Amino acid sequence: MSQLLLGLVNGSFYAMLSLGLAVIFGLLNVINFSHGALYMMGAFLAWMGLSYFDVNYWVMLAVAPLLVGAFGILIERTMLRWLYKLDHLYGLLFTFGVTLVLEGVFRSFYGVSGQAYPVPDALQGATDLGFMVLPNYRAWVVVASLVVCLGTWFVIEKTKLGAYLRAGTENPKLVEAFGINVPLMVTLTYGFGVALAGFAGVLAAPIINVTPLMGSHLIIVVFAVVVIGGMGSIMGSIITGLALGVIEGLTRVFYPPGSEVVVFVVMVIVLLLRPAGLFGKEK
Repeated sequence: MSQLLLGLVNGSFYAMLSLGLAVIFGLLNVINFSHGALYMMGAFLAWMGLSYFDVNYWVMLAVAPLLVGAFGILIERTMLRWLYKLDHLYGLLFTFGVTLVLEGVFRSFYGVSGQAYPVPDALQGATDLGFMVLPNYRAWVVVASLVVCLGTWFVIEKTKLGAYLRAGTENPKLVEAFGINVPLMVTLTYGFGVALAGFAGVLAAPIINVTPLMGSHLIIVVFAVVVIGGMGSIMGSIITGLALGVIEGLTRVFYPPGSEVVVFVVMVIVLLLRPAGLFGKEK
């Protein structure tokens, strides 16, 4: 049960990060390789807020995603927007370059050793469920991730704003004819997508050491989650992220060496049977 819980916690991070990737790719057609670095940036902002300015976890849980989102908007408005009409490879290479720059900057200031971030007082301790002891903070991570993921899905798939976003990517001229500022909508969408990465980084800070390389260790698995769920599929990213986290946790119980590769084995099987992913649309 402890490994199942650990898998569910990891799956929550997979779901939130892959959700941000799916939003950006599904609505902007950009493969955002810098997502892991922005996740790391969110964790570091939380740590810096506490260490330098004595700003607590709850404030940084709101402020850090906003700062990461603002940074993403700056990148999108000044550089990324010129690549939308080019091949996907250009966007991938550009965001990979952003990753290297961000990791290099944080490594130059803080090195590669981890920075500890304490669990907030309100979430310390654990709850005895009878069959296992559940750490309160890990339970919070799962609940917070589910609320954010399902809320994002609802906005994009079930509201008028989401309809505008989807229409703006398919036929921007038609949407502009209705008085909608499509470039601004695209910019805010990118900012929201990377803010999700920052939010996940703050959630992760009390669980793992905050290091400049924490995002690069995770981004490959998150890309695999997005591919399995279906590129651009919002619900596919959420369900697949949680499911693969649980599968990874259970694999640690029955065959520990396989936990490092089980996600990629699942990806190969899914792509052989359904190249568009489990929830993707066949072209």
